[in-house]
Amino acid sequence: MPSFPKSALPDLAPWRDSRDFRVLWWSGLSAGLGHGLTAVALPFQLAQLTGSPVAVGLIGVVQLVPLVVFGLYGGALADAVDQRRLILWAEAGLAAVASLLVINALLPAPPVWPLYAAAALGSALAGLQRPATSALVPRVVAHRHLPAAAALTSLRWQCGAIVGPSIAGLVVAWADVSAAYALNALACVLAVLTARRLAPSPARHDAQPVSLRGIAEGAGYAWRRKELLGTYAVDVLATFFAFPIILYPFLAEDLGATWALGLMYAALPAGSALVGLSSGWTARVHRHGRAVAWAAAATGAAIALAGWAAGTGQVWLVLLFLTLTGCCDMVSGIFRRTIWDQSVPDALRGRLAGIELLSYSGGPQLGQLRAGTMAGLTSVRTSVWAGGLLCVAGVGLLVLCLPKLLAYDARTNAHTRAVREERAVAAGPKEADTVA
Repeated sequence: MPSFPKSALPDLAPWRDSRDFRVLWWSGLSAGLGHGLTAVALPFQLAQLTGSPVAVGLIGVVQLVPLVVFGLYGGALADAVDQRRLILWAEAGLAAVASLLVINALLPAPPVWPLYAAAALGSALAGLQRPATSALVPRVVAHRHLPAAAALTSLRWQCGAIVGPSIAGLVVAWADVSAAYALNALACVLAVLTARRLAPSPARHDAQPVSLRGIAEGAGYAWRRKELLGTYAVDVLATFFAFPIILYPFLAEDLGATWALGLMYAALPAGSALVGLSSGWTARVHRHGRAVAWAAAATGAAIALAGWAAGTGQVWLVLLFLTLTGCCDMVSGIFRRTIWDQSVPDALRGRLAGIELLSYSGGPQLGQLRAGTMAGLTSVRTSVWAGGLLCVAGVGLLVLCLPKLLAYDARTNAHTRAVREERAVAAGPKEADTVA
């Protein structure tokens, strides 16, 4: 009987070889589940209190500005302080925010403003924490295992995106929003207790203090690295044009299939999880820039096909193409993160992680505005398929303007080679083989 192909399974080498990566993975999973709970409970409560779609939509605006400001600041901070301590304090702050939401929900007449304040504060804390979390992975995982680490990290995010909202829906239906907030607070506490087991990760001896000049230095480095700039631009293009999530309720209504709304929300993360669970093949790919571009174009094509399928009225075909969209985006995401982790020097990793945070968080927020506006001017289905085609065209134009993205090869790229050698020197001769 033939054995199950190894390439059809995720590569667990980072998990097996690095205790700190395992700790970081479990801590992140707990935090992600908690975030998924509040991502459903907070807009649900706001809708109950105001009955206004505009009031619910303002959450995205309230979250975006702190994420931009504190994402850049958090990236600089991650290069200047112990990353473990930064992760712990930010996660503890998120637990406190969830606790305040519990108290507010238990009031006889909960005011609305604390919900917006909690959304803004939680976004600021996430902006402080995520660059440190991203920058820590290349420190604790061998250079050659970073593609596998990117796949496992993305899989962890998808688990949170699927399970967290699912639990929140049940809790809100059978209990109330205060229970969902309480579970989020508990998840944050568990994340803190788990992350306490991380080894200290102090700043480099030559680390610069946090300053606008330091942030500008990171941005300047990203601008000079055109293949790196290409990964950010591809991410923004895909999330701006090919993620019309805000239109799902209207799409389900047009199809006469409101029963499929939950499946639509689950389709993208489910597709991503499928790739994560079968990501062993990614270790054999070296032309990461080409993989990023092709997968991003395929993401646009898949969402365009979903819009076309909606016109035929075939709900299951729509769900199939939404799932395929998630698969393609996951492939692009794995190789984007691999480029970032393998080619950015340690001294700049936090600041570059802050810029990454803006690219994969700002795009979706602006993309919802794009999708809603285009749907209002044309129709829901047109907004979906046209966004997909614009994504494909945008990626094509991008690779013409930034040919270094397609030319990137992890085996020959000078920046990747320099980082590999830097890690080997830092580890010492006895550990050089392990680090490489």
